Amino acid sequence: MQAAATVFLIRPVRFSFNAETAASNHFQQPLAGLTEQTVQQQAYAEFDGVVATLRAKGVQVLVFEDTPEPHTPDSIFPNNWLTLHPDGRAVLYPMCAPNRRLERRPDILAALGQSFAIREVLDLSGAEQEERFLEGTGSILFDHPNRVAYACLSPRTDAALFEEVCAQLAYRPVAFHAADLQGQAIYHTNVMMCIGAQFAVVCLESIWDAAERTAVVDSLAATGHEIVDISLAQVTRFAGNMLTLQPAEGQELLAMSQSAFDALTPAQRHTLGQYAELVPLAIPTIETIGGGSVRCMLAEVFLPEKVA
Repeated sequence: MQAAATVFLIRPVRFSFNAETAASNHFQQPLAGLTEQTVQQQAYAEFDGVVATLRAKGVQVLVFEDTPEPHTPDSIFPNNWLTLHPDGRAVLYPMCAPNRRLERRPDILAALGQSFAIREVLDLSGAEQEERFLEGTGSILFDHPNRVAYACLSPRTDAALFEEVCAQLAYRPVAFHAADLQGQAIYHTNVMMCIGAQFAVVCLESIWDAAERTAVVDSLAATGHEIVDISLAQVTRFAGNMLTLQPAEGQELLAMSQSAFDALTPAQRHTLGQYAELVPLAIPTIETIGGGSVRCMLAEVFLPEKVA
């Protein structure tokens, strides 16, 4: 399945602006005039709102608590260090910022292993010593039913590592380059692209190389995806940072931030609404200070459940 029925999130303890990631994440902005305590309180409230809404919609949501030490200001975005696959494999990823490497939590993996079957852990974190990085589903968008993976290459997404993961997991790689309104490399694929079972949201104008853009379009067309093309201006509102989820009953959901929802045109909302129920979630503090949105907060659990 493309849409996960279970996700896990990490409730922040010391959420804050991360200076170590700001050089490559141009979505981050410090909120002037707010104390650390206020930022934390607002992030906590926004986080709990996301959890409550998704649970009310029928999604199985697991919550793990962040730890005060070591300080991991971006721990709220666990999708970057871990992916969990239907064949029982877990992949640990190499992170660009040193303080983000501290987010990898063996205790969380062990806790997940109590309920889900993990048969192998593929640990790529050693590539950090070679200054090569690949940041989970920030870097890689998996089209699971069709065994295709997409990646926007950047300082945080190494081409060779991407191909290695695709080879290990038996996915066909589609790599490309993308730039934002200022001509700077887009740091993560999931801010300019989202893949559902039958649709794909993508900012085609960000893919500046015509051949690469054509390759992406052709690949999506070959797998039967209707393309919803968003603009670079919409990307700045996180309109590409969405995730389909499967509730216990009923239609698939498309989780996104309120900012992303507001940035979509009525026609885009209509098209997406044919495939999933749009679920806007208000996370203005998390988006602004963290430079990531709803999709970044959700780590999908595709692992098989253990049989009692």
